[in-house]
Amino acid sequence: MTLPRPRLPLRLLGLSLALPATHSLAQDSITLAPVQVSEAYSEGYQAREAAVGGFQPAPLLDTPASIAVFSEQLLADRQVRTLSEVLQSDASVGESYAPIGYYENFNVRGFELNAASSYRINGQTIAGEQNVALENKQQVELLKGLSGLQSGVSEPGGLINYVTKRAQDVRSVTVSSNEQGERYIATDLGGWFGSERQFGLRTNLAHEDIRSYVDHADGKRDFASLAFDWQINPDAVLQLDAEYQQREQRSVPGYQLLGGNSLPHGIDPHDRLAYQHWANPVTIDSLNLGGRFEYRFSDNWTGSLSASRSKVVIDDYSSFAWGCYGAPSCAESSVPNYFSPQGDYDIYDFRSPDDTRRIDEAQALLNGRFELAGLGHELTVGSSAQRRTLDQRPTFNQFIGSGNIYQPTPALEPFDGSPGHSERRLDSRQYGVFVSDRITFNEQWQTQLGARVVRLDERAFDEAGNDRRHTRQYELLPNAALIYKPRADISLYTSYSKGLSAGSAAPWFAQNNQDILAPTTSQQIELGIKRDWQRLSLSAALFQLRQAYQYSQPDGAGHFTYVQQGQQKNIGLELGASGWLTSNLQINASAAAIRARVKNSGTADYEDHQALNVPNLRAAVQADYSLPIPGLALLGGARYSASKYANQAGTVEVGSYAVFDLGSRYSTKVGGYDTVLRLMVDNVFDKRYWRDAGEYLGDGYLFQGAPRTARVSASVSF
Repeated sequence: MTLPRPRLPLRLLGLSLALPATHSLAQDSITLAPVQVSEAYSEGYQAREAAVGGFQPAPLLDTPASIAVFSEQLLADRQVRTLSEVLQSDASVGESYAPIGYYENFNVRGFELNAASSYRINGQTIAGEQNVALENKQQVELLKGLSGLQSGVSEPGGLINYVTKRAQDVRSVTVSSNEQGERYIATDLGGWFGSERQFGLRTNLAHEDIRSYVDHADGKRDFASLAFDWQINPDAVLQLDAEYQQREQRSVPGYQLLGGNSLPHGIDPHDRLAYQHWANPVTIDSLNLGGRFEYRFSDNWTGSLSASRSKVVIDDYSSFAWGCYGAPSCAESSVPNYFSPQGDYDIYDFRSPDDTRRIDEAQALLNGRFELAGLGHELTVGSSAQRRTLDQRPTFNQFIGSGNIYQPTPALEPFDGSPGHSERRLDSRQYGVFVSDRITFNEQWQTQLGARVVRLDERAFDEAGNDRRHTRQYELLPNAALIYKPRADISLYTSYSKGLSAGSAAPWFAQNNQDILAPTTSQQIELGIKRDWQRLSLSAALFQLRQAYQYSQPDGAGHFTYVQQGQQKNIGLELGASGWLTSNLQINASAAAIRARVKNSGTADYEDHQALNVPNLRAAVQADYSLPIPGLALLGGARYSASKYANQAGTVEVGSYAVFDLGSRYSTKVGGYDTVLRLMVDNVFDKRYWRDAGEYLGDGYLFQGAPRTARVSASVSF
């Protein structure tokens, strides 16, 4: 048989290189019988290692952090297209302004992620203002909690890392559709070539005619990626990745509280607020480039160099629903930043073309193993540099008329004008030096000590290009963990970490609008236990997170100032299980209980209750059950959320909900080719619920969950 060239980590290359030599010595006296491989073993939903918890892939059991991994099979079975569909499988995650047709954001452990620092591809930072394509992703990794040691400036909630597919002998085509008539096709092609099969390529292409369940919210998407592997010699490996995506889709505005104190009722999830025929889809062009060179100096020492560029350009010409100033009923409301009590809202002509965000990053690493004073050491030292820029045009958001959530939207004329010229709004440079050492005392006890020194040099500018802030800051970000393994398959740990987060931008209605606040620090303490039991991985983690509170502080006279004052402290418990419960049933399950409180903010109404958009309990499960019929499996899922507050004062809450999904997978042969057919029906009982009650740029929005939706796909391997 012909075997594909394996992509091995350098630490395993010594073993792989020894095999040909052994065979050469024995080939004259031993003839091996042919071997036929009928089926490759798959872990399914269970993952054994991830890279997001450190600087290189490491066993999850030995990583002192709470990490969720969404495997390739789970992504395929769920037929996911966006990150929100992936992360709904984890109870620690909630959506935080994730509208249809726009880029998404999330909160993890009750803290919002930051598009500028919380998203990575193969460990390299990307601009998060994009919906990253999943066609070329092997798995998606979620580090819950602080990641200051790994990434420097980052949010306390967590870090998401996309792992791309590497070279492999594969040729497959997938087609898909949904009940709205969506048309989707994707190809996955790869292989090894060269005189010694030292070159590997993998390319993924996809086209999607997006058909949304929301009226007037259709679009299209084109995606292409290329992964290149070069085994230069037994000690050197080069990997290159490039992916480009253009996505066009009309964005769907969120609802707002009626009069600031009640929820809209009787809302049809198919309706789109503020629709105008002349408004264009939001277009997001994204380019992500990455390269990594790894060299093995000896059996114990390796080094690597990596560099990346991520660029996103957003063209947004939308008709947007916000607040209530223009309709007669608006005068009756004392909170004009919400819809009126009667459901009236204002419609704006919003334009933001050429919104350009770019991140360039480089990193050098040295990894080594050695013994000193009778103790084993696994040492990582390195340095990194990053530049992030933001170029935008002046705000163009013009009132053109009003509508009502219970009535058809009136046809209005666009505003007569155009946005100004693009200006540099932010230039942020980050430099870091870091070290991490895992010290092994004996078979039971280990400690991991690390720290990163961050130098941040950041300039923020106003719409005219004038300096608004210049921050120069050095920060030491320590990380320490103690690990106890009473047996090989059980790990208990406790850890402490410190992080540095970018400051948020003041909303337009604040007295200091457009100001980008200075960075703020955060701290975390975590206790956890993990166990690998047969083919099932179990975990539990107890954490406490603290960060400075950033919000629009009211002065009692109808004015606001965006400030950093007080502290938000979240305490929580997370439980997780992934893998095979029986020989026929595998699951990916999680639960999270979080207590999120604000203290010393200077605004009493915002304190002593659960924080905005953070339920005190969530749970989620995905299951795969193999039926007695060969190749046929039943897929199912459920997710639950307790109620959560929809305003900072904690006077309005959206109700709890439970949503159930059901589907199937059938593996067979069609025309002699391996074929997999999948059907998934989400929200089987057509539950109505508010999935997202978060804030964006200082304003609160409400987004409904999707109604019952169905998707079918077929994948053929050639």
